[in-house]
Amino acid sequence: MTKEEQLKRIEECGIVAVIRTQSGDELVSICEALVAGGVIAVEITMTSPGATEAIYRAAQVLKGKAVIGAGSVLDPETARVAMLAGADFIVSPVLNKELIAMCKRYGKIVIPGAFTPTEILTAWEAGADVVKVFPATKLGPEFFRDVRGPLPQVKLTPTGGVNLDNLGDFLKAGAVFVGVGSALVSKDIVAKKDWPALTELAGQYVQAVQKARAN
Repeated sequence: MTKEEQLKRIEECGIVAVIRTQSGDELVSICEALVAGGVIAVEITMTSPGATEAIYRAAQVLKGKAVIGAGSVLDPETARVAMLAGADFIVSPVLNKELIAMCKRYGKIVIPGAFTPTEILTAWEAGADVVKVFPATKLGPEFFRDVRGPLPQVKLTPTGGVNLDNLGDFLKAGAVFVGVGSALVSKDIVAKKDWPALTELAGQYVQAVQKARAN
């Protein structure tokens, strides 16, 4: 699958599940449960123990079924390690031009973080495929609508505080997809290893995206 095809799949799904956990053992199980619920884009944060191994295992187990990403990537060296492990896309909370260049060198999707219009445009002009507005909770959906006015060509995604109640507002304001962390990958569900419950919750998010786009 080409990079363009993978990005299209993420955009069609509308959700990237951001996975942060203190144990690497359940990372692949979390990914499988999310994919079973229809969330086919999963971002394993590099701050999680065993993240690189989990990316490799998830890429093998879910090949063709999911688009596997690495999150919380701060530098080009970490991005390269994640890509060699099998990551299809790289997400960063910050704007690092060298990181963007590394991802482009390997032909991978890169989603750097930005907070201001200047940072957003700088990231886009440096080659970002999508720009992550982070933390989105501080800005809200109206910020997306405002920025899209003068910068309609820039693809934006929010991360931070996105949940079932507000994801529709972000999508209607112009986000191409949303990043959802603990509101989807619930600590309680993970602690209980209740994977069917996680699959059910993932399905609710997919339905919420479809409803928002239909209205």
